[in-house]
Amino acid sequence: MKVFIDPDSGFCFGVSRAIQAAEAELEAGNTVCSLGDMVHNQVQMDQLKAKGLSVITHDELPSMKGKTVMFRAHGEPPETFRLADELGITVLDATCPIVTKLQQRIKEAYAAGLTSGSQIVIYGKPGHAEVAGLNGNAGNTAIIIHSENDFGNIDFSKPLRLFSQTTMDAEAYQSIGEAIQQRMNEAGNTDLVIAKSVCRQVSGRAPALRTFASAHDVIIFVGGNNSANGKYLFSICKAINEKSYFVSSPEDIDVHWFSNAKSVGVSGATSTPGWQIRQVAEYLQGL
Repeated sequence: MKVFIDPDSGFCFGVSRAIQAAEAELEAGNTVCSLGDMVHNQVQMDQLKAKGLSVITHDELPSMKGKTVMFRAHGEPPETFRLADELGITVLDATCPIVTKLQQRIKEAYAAGLTSGSQIVIYGKPGHAEVAGLNGNAGNTAIIIHSENDFGNIDFSKPLRLFSQTTMDAEAYQSIGEAIQQRMNEAGNTDLVIAKSVCRQVSGRAPALRTFASAHDVIIFVGGNNSANGKYLFSICKAINEKSYFVSSPEDIDVHWFSNAKSVGVSGATSTPGWQIRQVAEYLQGL
């Protein structure tokens, strides 16, 4: 049985950058406190905590007066930065540059909309940290949608500026944009701007993963149970290859999955560290 690792799997650029920044601070002997989990992967978070990382919630931020806090790759709304400044908190900003750029674009669109009357619509997961940061740059007035079921909150007779959370599926975002375009056409309105805001690294995962999943007898997908990205990418594998299994560690693996298998592919979410994927692959090679 041969084991192959998906070359496109593992941390995305933004998460990798944030983790490296945290580890550099910890290795330098500095105290690192993260505002929220840095990554939706419990194994990686446990490893960082073992090195000295602590995690706080937004409700605990006032207790950090005069201390240092790291903002994770997801980004934060402007009000979090203002509060940190008022409290004299030193911010280690690990926001993904792609997210930062998108926040600025939404901020500019929101400012322009104050005079034009345009709506800011964000396609994303309600309650997600990145979406909260994006909405904050629209004065917390953006309309958050996750499917066409949320269209009831949109006024299709008014100008509309559509953005997407960077980690959403590009094909689904395109479909949402087309559906909005149709509704606006029916309302006699053509003032629609659809921003290209899905991260290219993330958007390229789906088609490449379909190819990878179809090339092997069994797929082992490594991810955290609280990773939305992991669940989505695993669903792609499962749709292509019925013998796809989601695991968080080698302990989750059942040897019976590999009966008559000659080729096993190992992949992972954008929130799954490369070392965790390699650990699973090495375990499989030892079977």
